[in-house]
Amino acid sequence: MKRISALTIAAGRADHLANVVRGLTEQRLCPDELVIGLMQDAPYDDLPDAPFEIRQVPVPDGAPALAGARNAAAHAATGDVLVFLDVDCIPHPELIADYAASVTAAPGVHMGEVMYLPQGATDGATENGIDWVRFDRLAERHPDRGKPPRWGRAACDDYRCFWSLNFAMSAADWRASGGFDERYRGYGGEDTDFGRTVAEQGQPIWWLKGAKVYHQHHAHCMPPIHHLRSVIRNADLFAEKWGHRTMEHWLYGFELMGLIEKRPEGIVVLREPGEEDFALCRQQTAPYATTRRVLDILQGIDPRTVDNRSRTREVHAAQSRLTDVAAE
Repeated sequence: MKRISALTIAAGRADHLANVVRGLTEQRLCPDELVIGLMQDAPYDDLPDAPFEIRQVPVPDGAPALAGARNAAAHAATGDVLVFLDVDCIPHPELIADYAASVTAAPGVHMGEVMYLPQGATDGATENGIDWVRFDRLAERHPDRGKPPRWGRAACDDYRCFWSLNFAMSAADWRASGGFDERYRGYGGEDTDFGRTVAEQGQPIWWLKGAKVYHQHHAHCMPPIHHLRSVIRNADLFAEKWGHRTMEHWLYGFELMGLIEKRPEGIVVLREPGEEDFALCRQQTAPYATTRRVLDILQGIDPRTVDNRSRTREVHAAQSRLTDVAAE
């Protein structure tokens, strides 16, 4: 039997982390350990009891680098299979077993399902055992994330779909990848860079049916204007490495809001976001936030009256201008 390590990174969000631990204790196949990349000074001292070892690994430099935190947790792990979960993702009872089977059967990056819970869905629902039927009834799929296959595993042919909030790899494939590029600081870009890296290496990326998590509600903005400058910095770093920018969807939103402008010398910040900008981008009634909703509002488009495929092509064409660095 292969040894399995579950990994997460955390700063604050003690309630979210406790729910991750509770979800892992209800697994049909429990992990052998949970390694927490600790992005704060003090360790968590009130985590639920678990039938596996929980280790908290301090992250050098603290919170600025999500990439470095994931690398630190993976470096400390002792498993043959590494299961990465964001701290706001509660694992379904079959998650570890699903990943163990899939990673054993095929090389590369394996990405499970992600379902989003509305506000209040976890209130009082986890301390006395998780009501998984209720979670399934309340949770919604994010429209910007690809659908899983009908069963088993299916190849993902676009590295940009890689999302680090729920994935698994063999420890050997992780070491071969080199991990996340720790030059990405703050928010944005490190996931797409990692997806591009493994794709260039010839490692496959897979969508899985199963290996499900339930994303716990927390207030969020899309596009992430609260990370405006780090998104721009990391997009430029990606361009230095790969020849074009990433996160163009967010950059396009910033541009339409009048926050940035693309000039011959590159992308420049015109102003900092204000309260009206935050009001526009904040998560609304859905369990998730989407950049497309903001783009539609800014451009006066009612999504109910347009063909979604045509609208998607239009947005992709408009935002692609921001990825080009050849003329700068």
